[in-house]
Amino acid sequence: MEKLIRLDPEIQQTIIEYGGGDIQKCYQCGRCMPACPWNLLAEVEYPVFRYPQAIKVGDIIAGEGKEELERETADIFRCVGCESCLYECPRGVNIAEILRAVRRILVEYGSYPGEYKDVVSRLKSTGNPLGEPPSKRGNWAVEIGVPSFDSNHEYLYSPCCIPAYDRRGKEVARATSRLLMKAGVSFGTLGPDESCCGEAVRRIGAESVFQDLMRRNREVYTERGVKRIITSSPHCQLAFERYYQLPVETYHITQLLDQLIQSGRLRPTQPFERKVVYHDPCTLGRQLGIYEEPRRVLMSIPGLELLEVPYFNRGYSICCGGGSLGLWYEWSKDERLCDYRIRQIVATGAEVIAVACPYCLQMFEETLKSMDLEIKVMDITEILNLSVE
Repeated sequence: MEKLIRLDPEIQQTIIEYGGGDIQKCYQCGRCMPACPWNLLAEVEYPVFRYPQAIKVGDIIAGEGKEELERETADIFRCVGCESCLYECPRGVNIAEILRAVRRILVEYGSYPGEYKDVVSRLKSTGNPLGEPPSKRGNWAVEIGVPSFDSNHEYLYSPCCIPAYDRRGKEVARATSRLLMKAGVSFGTLGPDESCCGEAVRRIGAESVFQDLMRRNREVYTERGVKRIITSSPHCQLAFERYYQLPVETYHITQLLDQLIQSGRLRPTQPFERKVVYHDPCTLGRQLGIYEEPRRVLMSIPGLELLEVPYFNRGYSICCGGGSLGLWYEWSKDERLCDYRIRQIVATGAEVIAVACPYCLQMFEETLKSMDLEIKVMDITEILNLSVE
């Protein structure tokens, strides 16, 4: 590193108050620099993890003008919260949280990307980032006979906004529910009574929006007597476990499926004769520590050949680019982390990319539209459902 960076004390104190207290632990060794996935893209000049940009933010807020503020903040909002930097840091400095605190300052000044402003507006008006009517949130469940949750159910299935509203995402919610029904699991959904978990909007610094979504969901879960929650999205599980602080047990669907297979309640018998690479989602892996359960589920399926991307698997998996509302950002072709990740996977000879996160599913499928490749993206629940009669 060329020189040490010293933050303005007032700006540093605000960052600490907004949840970026790790800023005091960093001794600027630079170990995080090669870990940032943006380094993999030659067209991107430098990584975006460096919190010293906060100095510039402070100077600009003090009066340097909106035009310069927009130029500097573009890179602060490039961070997708994958936490590859934290995985490498010898002192456990969570740079993603430091950047979230910096973003919170900028959001309060209204200086953040227009795509994110649109998502925030939709969340405020409809309770979901897609802007769909809340009344439609449970339509997919009604169509296949999933009951409305009541306190007699063992589990609440909270599918995430994408599986609840998106056409492709609903296929994941249906596959998940069919597997749970085949295993005889007692569960229901909350439909229109549930809102977005808010994890992604929290990541970009829209703290007040997140707090409102969390308050609404906490009230509903408490009133309805929820004791255990199954999630399709690692982002929802992270929010429930780390921020909601509810007295409930949470399970990512792959964790529960692993248990159901090992106990004999689900028996994969139909072959799935494909070469498959499992893509470790950042949140499920690095942030929740769930690596082996999804692999065990896949390995239980007859005929499936599970491959690995050399080195870049488990904690070293490359981000798809969908976190921190990256799913809704208009990335240029030169900025798409997903392109890089797909090329890594294709090089293994895989025929199918198995995912365990709605964001990854969306990012991979959208990116593949512009790539002439013979590879398919499937959620783990979709693959397993084909094998379980």
